[in-house]
Formats: sequence, structure tokens, C-alpha cells
Amino acid sequence: MLTEKRYREILEQVDLHQNVTVQELVTCLGVSESTIRRDLNALDKMGKLKKVFGGATAVGDVYLSRDLSMNEKSLLNLTEKRVIAGYAAKLVQPGDFVFVDAGTTTQIFSELVTITDATYVTNSIGNGSILAAKGCRTIILGGELKSITEAIVGADTIESINKYHFTKGFFGTNGMDETCGFTTPDITEAAVKRVALEHTAEQFILGDSSKFGKIAPVSFGAIDSAVVLTDRISDAKYRKYENIREVGSL
Repeated sequence: MLTEKRYREILEQVDLHQNVTVQELVTCLGVSESTIRRDLNALDKMGKLKKVFGGATAVGDVYLSRDLSMNEKSLLNLTEKRVIAGYAAKLVQPGDFVFVDAGTTTQIFSELVTITDATYVTNSIGNGSILAAKGCRTIILGGELKSITEAIVGADTIESINKYHFTKGFFGTNGMDETCGFTTPDITEAAVKRVALEHTAEQFILGDSSKFGKIAPVSFGAIDSAVVLTDRISDAKYRKYENIREVGSL
């Protein structure tokens, strides 16, 4: 396949899905992994897409129409997510009453938590299992299990959250935008996130740099409504926000 044709097909896949993995492109184009990685490097330098760990994302303000599965998201920006989650895990103190949102970065956070003398409340069975296995006091909220993101959502979930007052909360997001704030594709997940944020004293959004300029259908918080922990501020216009924190490396 000619280079120009590969570039065109790669950009078509990125435009269609917004996020693609190297393996997905290998399967779609029928070429080697090394060829795909070389093409992504070239397209990134041209400003046609943004190369991330394990794949690529679209550039500029991007509207997200669908939710990726946990497996799909776990392949994207893994290094950046580990940096953010590691920093966040160090913020937990003994005696904290912590809300842990569902998501891939919060799952890594759960894996890296070292403070067992705290209570963790989560709407993720996966996160709950990880935390309980560490010996942490863990509360898993009831409700409907959304299979694609493995999040527990619905009226029962919100009713449970309304009983609690968290000292710290760690939240995932699909997008971060000046106008639309923090967004997610699913209205039921957005409702859970919004109520949990309202019941949390110290709120932290764990969002890697690929999330800037991304807009999903449903907002759950303004861009300045929580502390954002990110690997780097990839768009200069967000540097004016004092609540956005570049956390550096582990």
C-alpha cells in the first residue's frame, strides 16, 4: 500500500472513531506494527493527528459521540495515566472518606493506592475488588451495571451517594473544554459524577493531556469546578486556569 493511501486511511479511522489503537490500524490496513508507528509519527509531526501511547487521537476540538470500552481505553495513554494516577494516590491520607469514580485512570489509581487506613466508596466493581484486595474498607454502590464502561449508574446509585460526604473524590472524564467543561457520553454516568462532585470536599479530575479540547454529549462540571491532574497542558489556552495542575513524572 502506498504511503499516501495509508495516511488517508489512518486519518479516516481517526476522524471516524476519534481514538484508534496501533493494533486496530494494523488489522484495518493489513500492514506491520512498525509501519503504523512510523506513519503515526509522521502524521503527528504534520499536525494531522496526535500520537499517544498505543495509538492516536484527533487534534483540535473533537466531539465524542460514543463511549469506548474499558479494553479500548486501557490501551490509550497508559504512561500518562500512570503518572496522573500515581500522583493522585499520594493525596490520600489516613482517615479519608474517598469517592473513586469508574474509569481506566481511576482503576490505575486504585492499583497504586497505599493508604489502607481510609474508606473508599466506588461505583466500579473492578475498582472495588482492587481496593478490597489491598485490605481497604471498601463500599461498592448499588445500581445498574453499564457493561461497556463497567460503571454502576442509575437512581439507586445517586440515592446512595446523597447519604455520603466525601473528603476527597477522584473522577475520570472523557473530555475537558473551556465552554462545555468536563463531559462524558452517557447521561446516567454524568448524573452520578455530578452528584458525587457535589458531595466531595476536595475534587480531583484525572485527565490526561489528550482530553483537552474533547467534548462529549453530557457535561457534569465546569472546567474550574475541580482540580485537574494532568500529565501536561497540551493547549496553551488552559494555562490560565489555576486549578489545572501538571503533575510531572513519578
